[in-house]
Amino acid sequence: MKMYIIPAIDLRHGRCVRLIQGQYDHQINYEDDPVKQAEEFSLAGAEWLHIVDLDGARVGRPVNTDTISAIAALEQFKIEVGGGIRDEASIRQLLDIGAERVIIGTKAVSDFEWFSEMAEKFSGKIVLGLDARGSKVATHGWTQDSATDLLEFAAEAAKLPVAAIIYTDITKDGMMAGPNFERTKALVEAVEVPVIASGGIREVADIKKLADLGVEAAIIGRSLYEGTLNLADAIKAAE
Repeated sequence: MKMYIIPAIDLRHGRCVRLIQGQYDHQINYEDDPVKQAEEFSLAGAEWLHIVDLDGARVGRPVNTDTISAIAALEQFKIEVGGGIRDEASIRQLLDIGAERVIIGTKAVSDFEWFSEMAEKFSGKIVLGLDARGSKVATHGWTQDSATDLLEFAAEAAKLPVAAIIYTDITKDGMMAGPNFERTKALVEAVEVPVIASGGIREVADIKKLADLGVEAAIIGRSLYEGTLNLADAIKAAE
């Protein structure tokens, strides 16, 4: 199975940024024009794009929809979008403007019954976003920790027709110090649905190691923007 690479665009006030460990007061600004950035990722060979609406994650509904729509209008790759999706109308809105699939995190944990309903209703279009500190799931744009066990929750969610589970170790995200290989491996072994690794990927060696673990894809953000990893090289390594 070929692993694929998904470059990330985190949107805040219409710009590409990165938050260090999900903290809004630890922000790095990158490209002012996210559409231009998306085009660059496409030219490097990306087939998928991961977009996080950071403003949306804060207020609990999609905010940067104009930008997401403009990127989707390029029709250069498939897009998955997350950040503040808490109701069915938001899911429909994002799918209508061109997202291939929608990532739900906080609401999946706080209202699993609703999440199950959405996963059934939008079969194959919903991705579970599991962000964790250690073995516990974090919610609300990583600002709140829960008592929910990562592997137990993933196993329950994997019974639904979800497209994938994205796993992010918050302590690794934006740190470029390597992913949490141990817990990623445990998650891959615990569920039958595709697992996408996110957070901390710094170099080609990290990608090869993740591929060996059997993840379907890897999301890469800061290392692409800061140049420790070239997207074309990353895609080649994943193959």
